[in-house]
Amino acid sequence: MGGPSAEREVSLSSGRECAAALRGEGFEVVELDAGPDLYVRLLDIKPDVVFNALHGRWGEDGCVQGLLEWLRIPYTHSGVLASALAMDKQRSKAAFRIAGLPVAESVIEAKSEVAARHMMEPPYVVKPNNEGSSVGIYLVHEGANTPPKLADDMPELVMVEQYVAGRELTVTVMGDRALTVTEIMTDGWYDYDAKYKPGGSWHVLPAEIPQDIFDLCMGFAKQAHDLLGCKGVSRTDFRWDDSKGAEGLFLLETNTQPGMTPTSLAPEQGAHCGITFGLFCAWMVEDASCDR
Repeated sequence: MGGPSAEREVSLSSGRECAAALRGEGFEVVELDAGPDLYVRLLDIKPDVVFNALHGRWGEDGCVQGLLEWLRIPYTHSGVLASALAMDKQRSKAAFRIAGLPVAESVIEAKSEVAARHMMEPPYVVKPNNEGSSVGIYLVHEGANTPPKLADDMPELVMVEQYVAGRELTVTVMGDRALTVTEIMTDGWYDYDAKYKPGGSWHVLPAEIPQDIFDLCMGFAKQAHDLLGCKGVSRTDFRWDDSKGAEGLFLLETNTQPGMTPTSLAPEQGAHCGITFGLFCAWMVEDASCDR
């Protein structure tokens, strides 16, 4: 849990909640804030399984997975390749596009160029190519005269993506099963604060959408999970313009380390399917392995 990424605080919250839930299921749990001494600490602790509650870079992009493979310690969630591929939004979108999944047009450009001129006709979104949790996302509205003023801590290369208007939908895949569809409701843009601050967003579960759109979301999420080679739990996010029917549904990205507090989207879908938070976490421990 924790670690050095931009999503450190979210990861610490996930880790604390998962540790408490696993203790409640009878597991002996050591909470480890992942720092530069991670290798030494793991050798000292000698865990039977690592529950990976890290989010963002290093914990979600194949790096820590590679370390755990090297040490031959079974771990939860996706392996090296699936994690790296899912975390790289442009490469995962290329895989989705080849497989026929609906994705928005996007380009990777230098931060300096994006801040100097429009790289595509507004509206569009600018975001890091390899961070999650809506960190550093800029929405450039239709008719905007100037490009966005990007923060200094944005990476040198960023993604510029066509903005897809519509409703926020998400599906959790648990093993070989898509659980259900949640609609995420906000008063504005679904950014970092909307995700994590109390009252920032609320969830409609299951989503009140036509059955054909519901079924498409479930099928696309499972297809994306399998296509990337994900293991354990993943969550795939969608935007749906309900004025265009099935043509208005777009897959945004697949998250291999979804938030793991009892009210997070993935555990909430598990609870809807009769899987308590404790059992949800325990299933991931039992599912853990090397060579993922």
